[in-house]
Amino acid sequence: MSLNYQQTLDFLYTQLPMYQQQGASALNYKLDKILRFCEALGHPEKAFKAVHVAGTNGKGSTSHMLAAVLQRAGVKTGLYTSPHLKNFTERIKVNGSEISEEAVINFVENHKALIKELKPSFFEMTVAMAFEHFRDEEVEVAVVEVGLGGRFDSTNIIKPLVSVITNIGLDHQALLGNTLAEIAFEKAGIIKQDTPVVIGEFHPETFPVFEEQAKKLNAPLIKAFDPVETGHRPVSPHIPDYQKKNQRTALAAIEQLRNHYVLPEEIVDQALENFREITGFTGRWQKLSEKPLTYCDTGHNEDGVKAVINEIQKLQWEKLHIVLGMVNDKDISKVLSLFPKEANYYFCNANMPRALAAAELAQKAESLGLKGKVVPDVKEALKAAQAEAQANDLVFVGGSTFVVAEVL
Repeated sequence: MSLNYQQTLDFLYTQLPMYQQQGASALNYKLDKILRFCEALGHPEKAFKAVHVAGTNGKGSTSHMLAAVLQRAGVKTGLYTSPHLKNFTERIKVNGSEISEEAVINFVENHKALIKELKPSFFEMTVAMAFEHFRDEEVEVAVVEVGLGGRFDSTNIIKPLVSVITNIGLDHQALLGNTLAEIAFEKAGIIKQDTPVVIGEFHPETFPVFEEQAKKLNAPLIKAFDPVETGHRPVSPHIPDYQKKNQRTALAAIEQLRNHYVLPEEIVDQALENFREITGFTGRWQKLSEKPLTYCDTGHNEDGVKAVINEIQKLQWEKLHIVLGMVNDKDISKVLSLFPKEANYYFCNANMPRALAAAELAQKAESLGLKGKVVPDVKEALKAAQAEAQANDLVFVGGSTFVVAEVL
């Protein structure tokens, strides 16, 4: 009996460990399964050129920017990102078009025996699906975003034209290490022999880690944060501040890709200006409504939240209403302490196993001076915030990718 799309997704989510649902226990600190899976598929990862993008924050934005530029320049482009916000198919795109539900069903149907035998994780299966789809669609270049870390991430079986590491912040410490240098070591795992690597941000603790790894592998190291190396090119004035460094990082990677493709400057500029529309990128500093002015953002670790607060402070508003939900497997006190104390809070929890119960979040938040009400359902919490907001107020929704996914 063949499965329909929803049954196929249920199979993907429930048969197999999935980090979004389970956390640390879903991860496999080896590349053996994904290698065996791809070998059985005839090595689809060797059928296309690639750009590999890792980092704590900004890797999704940077990946979409690079895909937009390649697409606009007439290069058939695959894009693999995670997690998705609304539909699983967002993870795998070719020239901006999501993989069809039918292709997802067929992948699981065609490889059922292999899946039963290998018992891959949700992530390993999704990566194999993406790579097979890119081969079937005859993609020229795939922009591949790392899921978590780098060294043992399932995507780390590709041989890219250029590797990109956007930045390093503290996130997923339980899995990647407790210091910035340890996390950098995991991300540096995507640096390949003789392959240029673009580093998006300088940090005294992490940069030496990248330098050492690049030297070991004879990989040319490009500092996107150094205006001399990036040719002093101005970034677009029409984007939020935190996107400017992602744009610089993308420009430095584009410079490397010019050794392989014709990427005229006017096409690059136009693509970077319109990358959201070209690639279907959502969830980062996205306007949801005008009256009351409402924004959402998936930033959920210290650096991500600092960037969000910076954008909030740049806007004009009388009162601030924040719809907030978080996950239960991280120490959230540092992140919570970054949120403004003068806002009205609506504490909620996304409808998934890793969500922190709204009442528990409210308790933790209150101990840090954040006050508000508990409205567990995300959409109800947003309704409540918008109902209380006056014409000149600002409503913000965030704290977790899954909260944003529900309001979208």
